[in-house]
Amino acid sequence: MKYPVTPTSAQRQMREDDFIVSKTDIKGRITYGNRIFIEFSGYSEAELLGAQHNIIRHPDMPRAVFKLLWDTIQAKKECNAYVKNMAKDGSFYWVFANVTPNFDNNGNVTGYFSVRRKPKASGIETVTGLYRAMLQEEQRAGARDAIAASTRILTDLLAAKGLSYDELVLAI
Repeated sequence: MKYPVTPTSAQRQMREDDFIVSKTDIKGRITYGNRIFIEFSGYSEAELLGAQHNIIRHPDMPRAVFKLLWDTIQAKKECNAYVKNMAKDGSFYWVFANVTPNFDNNGNVTGYFSVRRKPKASGIETVTGLYRAMLQEEQRAGARDAIAASTRILTDLLAAKGLSYDELVLAI
């Protein structure tokens, strides 16, 4: 259930005390969203439940960042990321996300849990340029090679800094 949304330049700012919380099943379908998630997304609870979490994906986000996130959580590790989300009305809001897998008693992943908070302005400033370069490379490379091309920009930057993506986003 994806709604046609046109991005606008309207930005919403998270408040210092806000925590956006959501849970998904292993396929990325939303099974829970707190009231702050509902507020910022602009969707009703009924519209969110059962929808793919990418319902709030902003087109300014490089696909390679989401591949990194999914690869990390599917490897049963937590992932931190700066993410630009898009609300139902086309406005956008930045978050600092922590995404972790949920496990059953046998250690099997049963879904994912995400808590997002207000990001640091310095972090947004840093990733905006990085994400723009990655997105341009995705567009230049074409759909088939987009993620690999964009990932190279990210891995080259991380190698130059001697950091993992998690270390980078926690440091900025």
